[in-house]
Amino acid sequence: MKNSGIPLLILTTLILILVTIFAALDLSFSWVFYLTVLGQAILVFAVYKVLTDDYETEKTFHNWYEDRPKNEDE
Repeated sequence: MKNSGIPLLILTTLILILVTIFAALDLSFSWVFYLTVLGQAILVFAVYKVLTDDYETEKTFHNWYEDRPKNEDE
């Protein structure tokens, strides 16, 4: 089962880190602006893909947290 939203979120993070670097290096405003708009558009698309992903699990809240087993007295 592949979650297609995660690579989009990684791409968004890399683009927005590039925006920060470009702004710190005083690159042209148009490069920073268009890269920011592109990053925001990919972020919206990534959130949409994550929320509409066809993901099913057998786990419920009764399974508790996987990193902390449920105690017998709980």
